[in-house]
Order: sequence, then structure tokens, then C-alpha cells
Amino acid sequence: MAQRAIDARQRAEQIAAGLPPLLVAARRVANTVMQGIHGRRQPGPGETFWQFRRYQAGDPASLIDWRQSAKSTPLYVREQEWEAAQSVWLWRDCSPSMAYASKGMTETKAERATLLMLATAALLLEGGEQVALLGTGRHPARGVRALDRLASMTLAESAAGASLPPRELLPRYGQIVLIGDLLSPLEEIEAIVRFFSGRGILGHLLQVLDPAEETLPFTGRARMIGMEDEGSTLIGKVESVRAAYHQRLEAQRAGLVAIARATNWTFIGHRTDRPPETALLALYLALSGNIGRRR
Repeated sequence: MAQRAIDARQRAEQIAAGLPPLLVAARRVANTVMQGIHGRRQPGPGETFWQFRRYQAGDPASLIDWRQSAKSTPLYVREQEWEAAQSVWLWRDCSPSMAYASKGMTETKAERATLLMLATAALLLEGGEQVALLGTGRHPARGVRALDRLASMTLAESAAGASLPPRELLPRYGQIVLIGDLLSPLEEIEAIVRFFSGRGILGHLLQVLDPAEETLPFTGRARMIGMEDEGSTLIGKVESVRAAYHQRLEAQRAGLVAIARATNWTFIGHRTDRPPETALLALYLALSGNIGRRR
């Protein structure tokens, strides 16, 4: 029992040590994107003040803010923010294959996926939405402190997780974001997507790949070792298989695009040698469009 307590404490300390840098990076990426887009807030029933605007014909007199109007000639009404927060579930692949980083890369696929997931959470929480991690059994949360809790749960997860998300029953009209290399068989990915879309969940697939996985830059004799017990393959001359490899990868991507289109989901591709802000902006705009349509 004593050793178990020591192990638990050491694990907690490791998680705590990694939390501040990760949160700083996630917030930095989120803030960069946030500065380049307009907020999604809109007027409607709620208790939170949003803005003053000029009085228009047809506005109820009860909405006029006489204190603000007394400061100038026009009359102003006080608008509240529409509090119709939507729930968004986030998931990222933390299977062994995501631990890959080619020569010269500073981040593994798993590290970039985690960064994008938390940066997405930061943006959504800032916009007043409710966020949860898929597979944790936790209810969606909102507010400033929710990001810290999400980060702690993320770092506490096992590094040997599944390459596909769990089939969890979620409330209708929510959204789900799945981040990973998405290199599993297309039929397995399609089954997961149709499971959620069949229950009224809109979703987004974000594929994260290392540049070497797209270009296959190796030359000569090479041994390819699977990271998830697939064994190894010895290739006498990598150049001879590069064209076939590219065709296979493009077929995988085309299949993902087709799956997304068939279910009204979105697909976004991203490489770890490119700025995370580009993927985050595309994902955030896709999320914003769906949230706006359902309100």
C-alpha cells in the first residue's frame, strides 16, 4: 500500500509538471486564432450583458437604457447575450503510433493532437460553449476553470489508448471532434462516424500526420517497424514503393473525405511541420457554423 501511494504521488507530480507548459501553449495558440476572428456571440434571452445599440422602431420601450441614453442624443437599448451553450465532446488518439516524430520534428503527432484539442477547448470555453472529453464519463463543463480540469484529465490518460474513440451515447444536437492520424481501416472509421451521426451528432475529423508519413523521404534499404505490434517490413529500395505509398495514402484521405461528406461532417488535414493555428482556425470555423445553424 505504501509503494502504491508513492507511485500515485509520483504520477501526480509528473502530470502537474507537464500541465503549465501545455496550458500556456494551448492558450497561446487559441489567442492567436481568437485575434483573427470575430466573436460568435449574438443577442437573445439571457442574463449576461452583451452590448448597447441604438434604439430601432419596434423595440420595446422597456429595453431602453436611460442611463446610457442620457449621455448622448440617440436612445440606446441594452442587449443581453443569448445563452444557448452547446455541448462539444473532444477526443484525440493517444495510441502508440501517435508517438512518432520524424527527424527534425520537435513534436510527436500525439503532442500536436493534444495541443490542438486543448486549444479548441480554450476557444469554445471562451465563446461560452460547454466542453467535455469523450470517454471520461464527465458531463460537459463551461467556464474559466474547465480548461485546467480538461488538461489534467488529458495528461492523466494512458499513452496506450485505442486508435479509435469509444462509442458513447451523447445527447442529440451536440458536436464531436475526433483528432488523430486516422490511419485505421476506413470501414472501422466509417462505423464510428455513422454511430454518432445516426444519433444526431455533428462531427469533425482532424487528421494529424508527420511530414515523413506524407512524403516518405527515406532512400535505399530501410526497415519499417510498426508501433502497435504490426511487426516489421524490410524494403530493399524505398524509392521503388514511394509512388504506391502515396496512392495508398491519398486513397485513405479520399475515403475520409467521402465519409465526412456522407454524414454532413467535416474533414481537415494537418501536418506537424505546419503552424497549429491553421488547423485550429479551420476547425473552429467549422464548429462555429454548426453551432450557429442549430441555434
